[in-house]
Amino acid sequence: MLTAANISVQYGDRVLMDKINLVVKSKDRIGLVGRNGAGKSTLLKIIAREKTPDEGQIDRPSDSTLGFLHQEMDIPKGKTVLDETLSAFAEVKKLEAKIEKINEQLGERTDYESDGYTQLITQLSDATEEFQMMGGATMEADAQRVLMGLGFKSSDLSRLTDEFSGGWQMRIELTKMLLQKPSYLLLDEPTNHLDIESIIWLEEFLKDYHGAIIVISHDRSFLNNITNRTVEIELGRLTDYASSYDQYLIDRVERRQILQAAADNQNKLIAEKQKTINRFMAKATKTKMAQSMQKQLNKMEIIEINPEDNSAFNINFAPAPRSGDIAVEVKNLSKSYDELEVLKSVDLQIERGDRVAFIGQNGQGKTTLAKIIVDKLKATSGDVKLGHNVSIGYYAQNQADTLSGDLTLLETMESHSPPDMRTKLRSILGAFLFSGDDAGKKVSVLSGGERARLALACMLLRPFNLLVLDEPTNHLDIVSKDILKEAILKFDGTMLVVSHDRDFLNDLTTRTIEFRDHKLYEYLGDVQFFLEKRKLDNMRQVEQRDVVKGKKEAKKDLSQEERKQKKALQREVQNCERKIEKLEDKISKMEAAMADPEFYTTPGSNKKIEEFKALKNELDAVMEKWEVAQEKFDTF
Repeated sequence: MLTAANISVQYGDRVLMDKINLVVKSKDRIGLVGRNGAGKSTLLKIIAREKTPDEGQIDRPSDSTLGFLHQEMDIPKGKTVLDETLSAFAEVKKLEAKIEKINEQLGERTDYESDGYTQLITQLSDATEEFQMMGGATMEADAQRVLMGLGFKSSDLSRLTDEFSGGWQMRIELTKMLLQKPSYLLLDEPTNHLDIESIIWLEEFLKDYHGAIIVISHDRSFLNNITNRTVEIELGRLTDYASSYDQYLIDRVERRQILQAAADNQNKLIAEKQKTINRFMAKATKTKMAQSMQKQLNKMEIIEINPEDNSAFNINFAPAPRSGDIAVEVKNLSKSYDELEVLKSVDLQIERGDRVAFIGQNGQGKTTLAKIIVDKLKATSGDVKLGHNVSIGYYAQNQADTLSGDLTLLETMESHSPPDMRTKLRSILGAFLFSGDDAGKKVSVLSGGERARLALACMLLRPFNLLVLDEPTNHLDIVSKDILKEAILKFDGTMLVVSHDRDFLNDLTTRTIEFRDHKLYEYLGDVQFFLEKRKLDNMRQVEQRDVVKGKKEAKKDLSQEERKQKKALQREVQNCERKIEKLEDKISKMEAAMADPEFYTTPGSNKKIEEFKALKNELDAVMEKWEVAQEKFDTF
């Protein structure tokens, strides 16, 4: 069992942690949550003993091990991916060398009956058994399995680590950690540099993990799928919930309501007792009794309710100027980096009002095509045409990192602002949670989440009708992501987003473009629709590949008007499917309630029965509508 006792951290006047306590059992699956800057990463560093708190201590069993994946990884250079990964088996390799040495000694000796020879045989047997238990016989196969699960190709394993970006180097470090199987696994934003396929693989791996896990993640789906306990850090306090993230949100509200009611009752009790004490103190005969009551009151444990951090930034996209019917047209486009071919003869048409998601494994060309569309990168061949009056708002994957650290926040805004917006810059900064004094801060002192907010503020200084976002949620906490998503849903222009965040993408887009094997594969729906249609229990399984290709080829023979009709029909099918699912869920809940005999004796039951009948009629109508639309769609 790992314990963090009375941990306190203070920076100047700001108290980051105020005597917090945490107990981690051997099989715990903990999601560590809180706003950007609340102290989540700091707490992990303290648990890993990479940072010393101002007060308090960390204790864990002496025979336990700990692995800590954080944002600043330093991978040795000059080694192949596989060799660097196999360094995780350092102890196993020592044991392997010991076995080889014992075998050499046995081969040289002939005193088979001696105690020394018997002792060597015993040592060899023990070492071999330990080698097998530590996975020595399968360490290379295990390393390859985990590397491939996290997105590496077999051809990557012999490449030098130097050739890979920081995100891919983080995957190597994560692989080493998973292979070492530490007793306590600390993960700080492990999904930031993973694509959807790798995230789902990691979820499945962690579900069967033998030790304890503490994870910081702003990926709601990831937290819900692997955690069963949520620890919240807010305004220096720590609150523990025995639930995964979505249930924690419900439990949190209920807990605060119960605490508030208890605190209100306690305050009434204290007020009444204080009134009695004051009355008794005025009478000489009851002074001692009043003093005794005051002592009891002073010993009372006061119910405290942590103040909530309700700060939230405010995003409002300006109304989108009207563009032509076709916003973007990509024809026969290819892109290569030297001998590495990323995209091969791809076509894509984005119409005004479309909401498109680019998804797929890292390295398949999602960001490349987005950059080509916004003219930040040139295609090797082919054409990209923007429609009439198309203006672009672009948020790059590393947008926050492109901001100059030497400039102040206000200077940064001024460098991105048209003249007519100059007078509004301070109020815009305020809307993004930067107060008056913050305007004079240097960008270099901002956290990753603060830089992301500043970059978003800069993007909103000019009106546009084509919004292109490349991994916009990487540095945003869950609350901030929800705010950004709500703003995008209200945006009345055309949108293209590159993201691996399933919860963020869910219901955000109407078209999903999968990048795979240099090609584009289209699904007319959001990311959840895509996952369901592909039925990707193992997302690397490519099923019905030829059928998908055949459909894509057939689509090219359709006229533009027929393509519009087909798209409209598929959207109608999808909308009907969603309505059917919601209606069936409501009907199922009402049927469960109506199965209770007491239902019919409660007030308002007749009204509920009428609602039930109306829902059944509505379901029949939607089912009929779905059937007609599906039949028409199948004729294309």
